[in-house]
Amino acid sequence: ACWIAAGPFMAIRGIQQAMDTRDVSKLERHVDYPALRANLRAQLEDRIAREIGRRFGPEMAGGAASGVAGMLSNNAVDAMISPTGIAVLLQGHALVQRATGNVEPEGGVAAGPVAYDPLRNARKRFESPSRFVATVDSADGKPVGFVFERKGLRWRLSDIRLPPSN
Repeated sequence: ACWIAAGPFMAIRGIQQAMDTRDVSKLERHVDYPALRANLRAQLEDRIAREIGRRFGPEMAGGAASGVAGMLSNNAVDAMISPTGIAVLLQGHALVQRATGNVEPEGGVAAGPVAYDPLRNARKRFESPSRFVATVDSADGKPVGFVFERKGLRWRLSDIRLPPSN
C-alpha cells in the first residue's frame, strides 16, 4: 500500500530528474506515450471542432469540422508527444531560459538554465487508487492537470488535461 501511495510521487520525481538532465530515455520510463497521445488527440479534436463550429456556424460543426480537427490534432499531437518531440521541447526550453538570462550563477558566472520543473507548485491528489492528478496553473492562471495512472505497481503520465477554452 505504501509503495502504491508513493508511486505517483516517485514518477513525478523521475520526470523532474529526466528534465533536469535532459534525458529523454529516463522520461520514457515515466510517460505512457500511446495513452498520452490518444488523450491529447481527443481533447484537441474536440476543441478544434468546437472552434470551427463557433466561427463558421453549426452547419460546419458536423463532418467537415470533425475531419479537419482530426487531421490537425493528429499532426500536432504526433509531433509533440514522442521522445523526439519531448527532446525538442526540452531543448527549446533551455534556449529560452538562456535567451532571457534565467540562469543559475555558479561561482559568479552563469552556469546554465534554471532547471525546468513543470510540476514544482502542483496541487496533488488521488482520484482513485489507480489515478493521481497533479494540477498546476498555466501562465494565464488556468488549471492544467497531469494525470498519472497505475498499471500494476508502475505509475506513468497518461494524460494532460488542458485548461478550459474561453
